[in-house]
Amino acid sequence: MADRVAIVTGAGSGIGRHAALALLDAGWQVALAGRRRESLQETATGADHALAVPADVTDPASVQSLFATVKDELGRVDLLFNNAGTFGTPSPVEDVQVDDWNTVVATNLTGAFLCAQEAFRAMKEQEPQGGRIINNGSISAHTPRPLSIAYNATKHAVSGMTKSIALDGRAHDIACGQIDVGNALTEMARKQTQGVRQADGRIAPEPMMDVEEVGQAVAHMASLPLSTNILTLTIMATKMPFVGRG
Repeated sequence: MADRVAIVTGAGSGIGRHAALALLDAGWQVALAGRRRESLQETATGADHALAVPADVTDPASVQSLFATVKDELGRVDLLFNNAGTFGTPSPVEDVQVDDWNTVVATNLTGAFLCAQEAFRAMKEQEPQGGRIINNGSISAHTPRPLSIAYNATKHAVSGMTKSIALDGRAHDIACGQIDVGNALTEMARKQTQGVRQADGRIAPEPMMDVEEVGQAVAHMASLPLSTNILTLTIMATKMPFVGRG
């Protein structure tokens, strides 16, 4: 993988950081994208093949600059892990603020599209042609949590985007898949160990899994030949309330 180049968005923390580290361990050159340079540099600590590129996925010019920098510095784009996202403020449907809705949509959906579009262009134009895009969906792309309509809606939309890219990418050896993560123990998700609202209104703690396992799953998806694609992969804490009725 030494000549393979990956871009990971949201690489400064959580799933993005651990996916980037797993790819680096597997020998990829990895461009670390995110809004905070300091966090990206923390992820890159000790890595010989990491390039920190501050970027805002909601800004088309920033996304274009990110991909231009990666192509200039590393030569090509073989993988995009479209990971940057935000949950928004938990709220009943009738109380959701339009600004909050727009922020979640801009990050989770429009930002993912902008990055996928630039990756698609790069992969189509480069020699040899092709590459892989992995979108971070969520278990919320299948089954929503309460009080999170913006997050749930965007993650359902990401599933449609994944399938569309997978279809349109066939002619250019561009594979696209999605990883749907449930209860990975990141700093953002740590509160779930103390208690999170359930569908019946109860507040209850939920089982969690090691976030490193998610990074390894992303690296596995990335390691496949372009003739093989994992369209959707669900990775979750074994005992979390998802399968069945809770």
